[in-house]
Amino acid sequence: MARQRLVVGITGASAPHLGIHLLRTLRRLGTVETHLVISHAAHRTIELETGMRPSEVAALADVVHRRGDIAASIASGSFLTLGMAVVPCSMKTLAAVAHGYGDDLLTRAADVCLKERRPLVLVARETPLSLVHLRNMVAVTEAGATVLPPMSAFYQRPSSVEDVLAHLSGKVLDQFGIEHDVSPRWHGPVRTVQPVEGAVS
Repeated sequence: MARQRLVVGITGASAPHLGIHLLRTLRRLGTVETHLVISHAAHRTIELETGMRPSEVAALADVVHRRGDIAASIASGSFLTLGMAVVPCSMKTLAAVAHGYGDDLLTRAADVCLKERRPLVLVARETPLSLVHLRNMVAVTEAGATVLPPMSAFYQRPSSVEDVLAHLSGKVLDQFGIEHDVSPRWHGPVRTVQPVEGAVS
């Protein structure tokens, strides 16, 4: 039986590490076929912030699509996928998705998810946020997307950057119902049994 497919987009926002970690996680899990699109600006941020070559990032995906190839499979709603995660999502890409401006394959693939009512997860990375950014977040949410900013959580007591990245990857995978063991889940505080006064041990 063929694996289900997930589209992953990496844009030029800071922290391409987020998308790279997600791709590595999906490769390790091996349960989903990944289709990757890297924006023009992301090629530069990958080099500047990670020291990796874009080709090394591309090698983590099962299928890589050129950002200008509007005839690619993921540009059509008839190509079945679980949806799409844009990790990280720049404010430029957010604006394009919010207003249906599919001028390249990445934004077209995102638009396909909206029109086909498939999950679209935008890991929007910018701070502080302007009113324009916030209005675009409202617009994509009303259209059916999920805005998932890369907020760090500390209930799992992270001790490294890897722990922080793993938590974010787990949150993204949860949006698509992909089973994983990436990051600890919260099960409530650990309760200790207090001895009953006067009890005989």
